[in-house]
Amino acid sequence: MAMPQNSTGENGFCFAQTLDFSHLSPPPGEAGRTFDTPSGQEPCGTPLSNGMASSGAPSPSDSCAKPLCSTTPGEEETQLNEGIKYVSAEGEELVCGWGGFTPGCLQLFNTSKGILFFLCMASFLQGMTVNGFINTVITSIERRFDLHSYQSGLIASSYDIAACVCLTFVSYFGGNGHKPRWLGWGVLVMGLGSLLFALPHFTAGRYEARSAAEVGVCGVNQSLPCTQAASSLSSYRFVFMLGQFLHGMGATPLYTLGVTYLDENVKTNYSPVYIAVFYTAAILGPAAGYLVGGMFLNIYTEIGREIDIAPENTLWVGAWWIGFLGAGAASLLNSIPILGYPQRLPGSQRYIVMRVSEAHQLKDGSHKKASDPDFGKTVKDLPRSVLLLLKNPTFIFLCLAGATEATLIAGMSTFGPKFLESQFSLSASEAATFFGYLVVPAGGGGTFLGGFLVNKFKLRCSGIIKLCLLCTVSSLLAIFIFFIHCPNMPMAGVTQMYEGSALPGGHLNLTAACNAECGCVQETYSPVCGSNNIMYYSPCHAGCKKVSENLKNGKKVYHECSCVEKTLLPGPGNAEAGKCTSSCAKRPLLLFFMFMVILFTFLSSIPALTATLRCVSDRQRSFALGIQWIVVRTLGGIPGPIAFGSMIDKSCLLWQDQCGEQGSCYVYQNSAMSRYTLIAGLVYKVLGTTFFIVACLLYKAPPPESAPGSSDASERGNCDLQEHKPPLPAEEDI
Repeated sequence: MAMPQNSTGENGFCFAQTLDFSHLSPPPGEAGRTFDTPSGQEPCGTPLSNGMASSGAPSPSDSCAKPLCSTTPGEEETQLNEGIKYVSAEGEELVCGWGGFTPGCLQLFNTSKGILFFLCMASFLQGMTVNGFINTVITSIERRFDLHSYQSGLIASSYDIAACVCLTFVSYFGGNGHKPRWLGWGVLVMGLGSLLFALPHFTAGRYEARSAAEVGVCGVNQSLPCTQAASSLSSYRFVFMLGQFLHGMGATPLYTLGVTYLDENVKTNYSPVYIAVFYTAAILGPAAGYLVGGMFLNIYTEIGREIDIAPENTLWVGAWWIGFLGAGAASLLNSIPILGYPQRLPGSQRYIVMRVSEAHQLKDGSHKKASDPDFGKTVKDLPRSVLLLLKNPTFIFLCLAGATEATLIAGMSTFGPKFLESQFSLSASEAATFFGYLVVPAGGGGTFLGGFLVNKFKLRCSGIIKLCLLCTVSSLLAIFIFFIHCPNMPMAGVTQMYEGSALPGGHLNLTAACNAECGCVQETYSPVCGSNNIMYYSPCHAGCKKVSENLKNGKKVYHECSCVEKTLLPGPGNAEAGKCTSSCAKRPLLLFFMFMVILFTFLSSIPALTATLRCVSDRQRSFALGIQWIVVRTLGGIPGPIAFGSMIDKSCLLWQDQCGEQGSCYVYQNSAMSRYTLIAGLVYKVLGTTFFIVACLLYKAPPPESAPGSSDASERGNCDLQEHKPPLPAEEDI
């Protein structure tokens, strides 16, 4: 009975000769052939497709009960003298190192847990930079470089644009190439993008904010001369976009090749846990970015320069650039060990023969084309690869479901801190820290829990899609919380008239009888909170005559404010620099349901990714993830921040006045912001639920007798490879 050549050549099981089990002894020329193996395992005789040696077994099922390699004292002694040397079935050395530099101490990290650690570091840094720091400092960048929300949304979308451009090339050729090298160079490019993103701070000149003393009080306020320098700062958005473009290029291999590299080098049932740990690091990254970025925003952007405005002042710009310098340097360092990993990890060859195919079965049987060992190695196969994926309805609808989720995630992660800042009347740093507290347990916990549930209940592809559907429906119900909102803090001349009546037609009217003689200008926005709990555009607009400093909190206190009425005694009241503190009673309820929306949204992320990996042939996994990311980013990641930014701009009440031109938004209408968020959430969650339902209904599982391996061949005998095969030293168990 002749056994055909195994088609999984990329995993080290492709042999040039046909193996014949009818011979009781090895073929001529093979008897003396040996292979270097890990310590404790001896050179084998004629290799079988599962990595075992022929010991005169008359059938494949009998050979499964034999040990991996026969042992002789002489060979063992030679092996110990030569040291550890991992070699694949194709003769490629599976050692960790750079070129000829492969010290033995590095081989301790040459395991699936070792590469998982460095990939987690890379995903953590990527998440912290792209989804953490950038979203945290977006308000500060808008203020520093005079940007609109839609322009900052375009900066955020540049990451996804770069990913779409690179995904096809990277996933197709990288999937059949040396994955760790693609990953290492990607992390290096990502680090360069972070350093470039911080560059405008050093080239744009000093940030000149008008201090509290310069803003002045009634009668002393002076207007700044208009210069073209201020408006030209918005051109730096192209530098930010280029930095984000490099971020997108560098991260492209990470979430395609990185996932498949982990999946190929661990057991099938452990794969969801490894991938969940990897993605949990990617979720904790943004959380750390929000927390650390919020701390940096409490430091003035011009470090070492004394200024008498507080972080609560809307003219304050924090040190937004520090995080990018640190993350860029860390990414450059992290790329070095990743570049040293081999194409396959030692001991990973066995996992492919233990894997049971769950690929969607096409009616015309064309899915079997992907089993060809030469398929996907040239550009000529690219159209056929795309066609095979397009004919897979389960894959297509999983991609569409992922796009709907990505739209909400991208939009809320970009403008989530701004939402909290407006709803609860917080400073930018406080809002970023608050949002970080939400994302850490909800996003990180949901991501890990999703992978754990798949592993715990040993879910197959159909069950995984049903779990995704359950999570999406749960988050759909929770998103109705945006029916409620916190009311805007009253602001004289913006949300109400100075005497307390409603502002007619929503038009601004910052001038009243109490400040008419003060000569206030609109160019300088420095809100103060009066003792009557009403905010004013500036101390001048509040009619304040004197200023002092609160020794307890260091904030400026303004006295004899003619527009501020005392609550008990007649006469002018006082005002304190900064926004009024919101006492919204709905805050706990709003935060709780926002937590639930984030939790269930991220709970479905790893199951959806696992379902994508399982519904396609093994050889198409990297390319399938690449195509999925293109769909997700084109339909979700790119339009998400732009759409959310445009909607948020529509809810703006008070725009910055830059010498007659519209700048960034100072005050948003909370009810409109919540209403737009609710509409977007409902539309995309309903679409996501529909796509998961269709994917579940159209999925066609392979017949039960489908064999292990990506070749989709039928299983012969009752051989349990996992039970009878002695463990290799490199095998990783959790």
